[in-house]
Amino acid sequence: MHTNALINETSPYLLQHAHNPVNWYPWNEEALQKAKTENKLLLISVGYSACHWCHVMEHESFENEEVASIMNEHFICIKVDREERPDVDKIYMEAVQMLTGRGGWPLNCFALPDGRPVWGGTYFQKQQWLQVLNQLAELNKNGKEKLQQQADALMQGIQQLEMPLADNTDAPDIYKAIQNSSKRFDTKFGGFGEAPKFPMPVSLNLIHQIGSLQNDSELLSFLYLTLDHMASGGIYDQVGGGFARYSVDERWFAPHFEKMLYDNAQLISLYSNAYKTSRNELYKRIVDETIQFVEQELTAPEGIFYSALDADSEGEEGEFYIWKYLELKEVIGDDEHFFSYFNIKENGNWEMGKNILHGEISRNQYAELHQLDCEIFETQIDAALDKLYDVRKNRIRPELDDKALTSWNALMIKGLCDTYQALGEEKHLHMAEKAMQYLIKQVKQDDGHLLRTSKNGISKIDAFLDDYAFMIEALISLYEVTFNEFYLNEAQKLTHYTIDNFYNSTAQVFYYTSKSGEQLIARKTDVQDNVIPSSVGAMANNLIRLHQLYHLPEFEEIANVLIQKMYKLAAEHPTYYAQWALLTHLQNERQEMVITGEQAIHYRTELQKQLRPGVVYAGSVDATSELEILKDRYKEGVTLIYKCRNKTCELPVESPRNL
Repeated sequence: MHTNALINETSPYLLQHAHNPVNWYPWNEEALQKAKTENKLLLISVGYSACHWCHVMEHESFENEEVASIMNEHFICIKVDREERPDVDKIYMEAVQMLTGRGGWPLNCFALPDGRPVWGGTYFQKQQWLQVLNQLAELNKNGKEKLQQQADALMQGIQQLEMPLADNTDAPDIYKAIQNSSKRFDTKFGGFGEAPKFPMPVSLNLIHQIGSLQNDSELLSFLYLTLDHMASGGIYDQVGGGFARYSVDERWFAPHFEKMLYDNAQLISLYSNAYKTSRNELYKRIVDETIQFVEQELTAPEGIFYSALDADSEGEEGEFYIWKYLELKEVIGDDEHFFSYFNIKENGNWEMGKNILHGEISRNQYAELHQLDCEIFETQIDAALDKLYDVRKNRIRPELDDKALTSWNALMIKGLCDTYQALGEEKHLHMAEKAMQYLIKQVKQDDGHLLRTSKNGISKIDAFLDDYAFMIEALISLYEVTFNEFYLNEAQKLTHYTIDNFYNSTAQVFYYTSKSGEQLIARKTDVQDNVIPSSVGAMANNLIRLHQLYHLPEFEEIANVLIQKMYKLAAEHPTYYAQWALLTHLQNERQEMVITGEQAIHYRTELQKQLRPGVVYAGSVDATSELEILKDRYKEGVTLIYKCRNKTCELPVESPRNL
């Protein structure tokens, strides 16, 4: 019955709303100009395709003719995919957080025709939403002065620079800061804080790296406790592999069932690195299964990675993933240990008599507790899960968000490189290189700039800082596991482009948007680590690593200024500013591992099986490299390993064990 302007978009989220009776526009100049011409408020509604409550609000309100008629009469309605336009999302999310003290999606923000926000919130039930619409329409008619005052007040907050001014204090003791912040640690189930509980891989990586450097058994035990509980819990898809976005409880039991590429990419890195320090076969299994999930369900034919799987199917959240007791009985039979281990209840362990497969302890712990042979129990569990997987294949699947985001693809490439270091399986490296080849061919443009999103062979939208930062990081990671200097040269070129277009040398800050991109009402930066790492933090790390390899003091200087500015926040809130905390701690710990000679590839493989925080690898099998750090290192007939720090190297050794 209805088709609106979203029908010409490629975003799966926008296309979901293309047949709403609401006269939606995408974020573009036409919609913004129409608001000015007609003197109407903008209604900016932001979400993403896998968002459960976005679907609920669409069904209750945006598909309703009565609601749509009010929206169309009084507002210019704009739909935004927050994954395509995080710059727009960031501004209006900040406004809503200032107004309400919280944020989330769906995000619904009202703004003056010039884009300045005046009021907003997240999810609204239909009657609430009607009240909001009528009140804002009335204010726009008879209370314009109030709206102007509100816009002025909000803009003062939004335009404040998020990057602190540099102070002259010495580098803080990050190890002590982490110990002081341990009151946030859940020492029973792992993770941080209470429900809802997110994995927060950036924070967990900080705990792991510092715990390893300090040889702190308490920090490492907390990390392993967290990884064990997540791996056994409902947040992990026990049947098909891969992690959901978060758990609605503190036990990792009931997930919010959407699966995002960025979570799984980072958790692959985290579990791979944890395998390096623990040799725990559970972590290897989780990595293998999660990569298999990504390969089967989130990988395009050309090798790039799709964005997400929806939480819902058949109109119900989690319907694809949950099980009725009798259904399990029919497939599994009378395997009492399967039902006991996964806490299956006849009346269901979750809502509506349904069961989420989850274990309270690891499989090995369960086997030992019940005096079972661990290997036999493991084999039986896997066989039963394979049967469930075959049954589940016939269910109606959750919707796939089949756009590929450059930044998230880069996180996945880095995850595959970390896995290749830990496990040494060539197929993981092949996946990483195939995806990167696509990005360089399709996403990188002739003038050096990147595009953010790709779908069906078409790339569009100028990239943001996270696209550049994570792409550079992935290129450096690929160099480290291949010693192919093409990747490193691409990383250096992209870094120069990023500095030229995103760095403000006066404010000494990287902005999230390019100076040549669309100019919104505020130009924001991105310094706090959340479920996705801070792009500014990633850039600081890239600059230091490229300086280590190329000897580029101007890169190091930019990075050090950024790190110094973040000293105070990193010391006060290390898990919220985890990259900055780690960058601060590693300032005097960084090393270069240089390997030259015929056995360079073999030696590199051996060395990378261990976790070495702050180490960057460089190497060559011959004398042809022009890389600064490799100059004069090659000696005919012998393979040498140099351990270097601050451009000074120890005497070389001739095998990894001699280190």
